[in-house]
Amino acid sequence: MELIGLLIVPFIIILAFAVFMIITQWKIYTKAGKPGWTSIVPIYNYIVMLEIVGKPWWTFFMLFIPIYGIVVAIQVVHGLSKSFGKDAGFTCGLIFLPIIFYPILAFSDAKYVGPNVNQATTA
Repeated sequence: MELIGLLIVPFIIILAFAVFMIITQWKIYTKAGKPGWTSIVPIYNYIVMLEIVGKPWWTFFMLFIPIYGIVVAIQVVHGLSKSFGKDAGFTCGLIFLPIIFYPILAFSDAKYVGPNVNQATTA
């Protein structure tokens, strides 16, 4: 009986974190003008994320190339950061402390400015 109690507490904590991150992703997609439900559909959520950051949908297949897939994933996270007007420091936060930085992106006053904001301002 005690073993079940020891297993239930971590399960509830992990479930709470999972629900919180789903709500966070839902809010980020909604801020970007996409339907929130797309954030919970596997594979499709990443294709919609690629739309948010301004990359073509076929970039999804690049994730399966060893080593290069990691580079593509980092580029997508950086694109998400830039799409909300943030810089490379915020990208590092999204990569290394996602439990803190994704909620900041979702619940702060950060506005979706589009995928190519830096290119538009320099031209």
